[in-house]
Order: sequence, then structure tokens, then C-alpha cells
Amino acid sequence: MADPLRAALDRHGLGGVFFLHGPDAFRREESVRTIVDAHLDEGVRDFNLDQLRGADVDVDTLASILATPPMMAEWRVVVIRDADPLAGSPRARKLLVESAQGVPPGLAFVISGDTSSSSAKLWKELRKTARAVGFPTVSLDDVPGWIVERGRDGFGLDIEESAARALAHAVGTDLGVLAQELAKLKEYTEGQASVTRDDIAAVGTYLPAQDRWEWFDMVAQRRFDSAAAALPVLLSQGESGVGLTLALGTLFLRLGIAVERGVRALESSLPPHQRWLARKFAGLADRWSVDEVQMAVLGLLRVDRLLKSSPLPEDVVLEEWLLGLQARGAAAA
Repeated sequence: MADPLRAALDRHGLGGVFFLHGPDAFRREESVRTIVDAHLDEGVRDFNLDQLRGADVDVDTLASILATPPMMAEWRVVVIRDADPLAGSPRARKLLVESAQGVPPGLAFVISGDTSSSSAKLWKELRKTARAVGFPTVSLDDVPGWIVERGRDGFGLDIEESAARALAHAVGTDLGVLAQELAKLKEYTEGQASVTRDDIAAVGTYLPAQDRWEWFDMVAQRRFDSAAAALPVLLSQGESGVGLTLALGTLFLRLGIAVERGVRALESSLPPHQRWLARKFAGLADRWSVDEVQMAVLGLLRVDRLLKSSPLPEDVVLEEWLLGLQARGAAAA
């Protein structure tokens, strides 16, 4: 996953006001550590690092801290976490905006919080005047790639694709919990060449009976009977028919690019954390024609309308679509 904070540091250098916002607290906190590490050596942090919480900030004290010059170092770092309450204080708003417009020399001022549900003018001002970096929740489709990359770079783990997908399906998008699971896997698999799906289960992670990505693979591989048989299990685990339909739509649009324009074109169109998927489509594109992909997408539009407006059960609607694909494929053959 691209590191927008590192890009901002490389582009603009050290110092200034950093506004880290968005619901992903794990990546925001990692970015706070990155900023601190970039500015301060361990030996001078006791003198030059102040860490505060938005709910506890006294404006006069904060103003004094921000005006204090570095001691025995080039930089001073001030961090406010959970900054959301500051939007309710006129004096705090004024101080933060003024700081962003003209930060004192030698200061790195970090303002971090989930402001995604707030329309306060303060946050709009900081997005314009500070080095603002957003951290939205990572999509579930991005998580397997994040696991593989984080496991390799952070823990020295070679995680198999099926293992990464199983862990993503089991845990979801909470990167903090996923990092804890990777630490457990590091200890459990010490000395192994790679981490497998069985290793995920062995460390105590509950794995659903049906992996959602394995089910999408069944459909893409034209294993329609298997997909139809596994569908009730998938739905019983909390998946929704509408959610599966949207994901299938994405799958077939990507398959269409691979069929019509080639895998390289697909790879360039994928988000950075999903480009590893392109190699999977290399083995799938030959199984489909452009017309078949178009019919599948049109069928999904009908499925979406039925799921939202008819009393038919979700599994019945989706199974009809699957069996229709199977029948058209058999007729074409």
C-alpha cells in the first residue's frame, strides 16, 4: 500500500504541521511514529517530544508548548492524538489554524484524529493549510495484499495467497488485529519456508467454513455446481446477496478487461494493493469470451434488482444466475 506520509516527507522535508485524519487508527498511529522517528533520535526525545490528548488539552499550555524551542536538538515534536474535541473550542481552533499557517522554526506539530464524521470548519482549514494525509478504512479486497506485504516487510514471512485470504476473511479490515495475528504467526512458523492456511488455523484463528474469495474463484473458473453448493454456507456466515453481487460485478468487469485487452491492461487498472491479482486472471481469461462476460454482467444487473425488490430468497436468485451461466456455457459448447 502506498505510504502518502512518506511521500509528503520526501516532497516537503521535515518540520511543519501534519494533519493525520480518517477512521484507520492503526495507520494513523504508525504515521505518528514515522514522523517522530524522522525528527528525533532516541537520546533527545525526553526533552523534545510532547504527547497530548485532545480531550485533555489546555489551550494556554498547548500554546506554551508549541512556542518552546528544541533543546539540544534540531527539532521538537508535539503530538495531539484524538484531536476531535478541539473543534469545539474557539481558542483551540484559532491556535491550530494559526500554527498551520506559520509554524515556529524547529517544530513538527502532529494533529491526529478520526474527523470523518465531523463537518467542522477547523478540519477543512487544516486540510488546506497543513500537510494533510487521510487514512480511510482499508477495503476488504485490499486486505490480502496488505497481509502479504506486511508479513514480508514487517515480519519476514512468506504468506501464501490462500493463507492471506483466509486471514482477511476471518479478521476483516482491522489492521491492528491483523498485525497481532501476524506476530503470532511469526512465532509459530519460525523456520518454515512459508505460511499456509493450516498455520492460520493452528494459531487459533477461527476460519469460516467457506472463504469468500475461494467462492469467487469457483465462479471465475466456471465451477458453477460447486459455487451453487457453497452459496448457502457463504450466506449463513453473514455475507449478503447484494454484497456478493457487487463483488461479482467487480470480478466480471476485471475479467472483461483481461479477456478483451489483456492481463497487462488489467494490472495497470487495478489499485496498487490488488495488482497481484492480475496473474490470477491470466489463467482465467481463456475460459471466457467477451460475449459471455457481457451476459454475466447483464445477469448481475437483474440479480441486483431482484434482490432489492422481490421477495425471493437471496440464495435462489443467485443460484438461478449461476445455473444460467452454466446452461449458456453448455449450449455454446
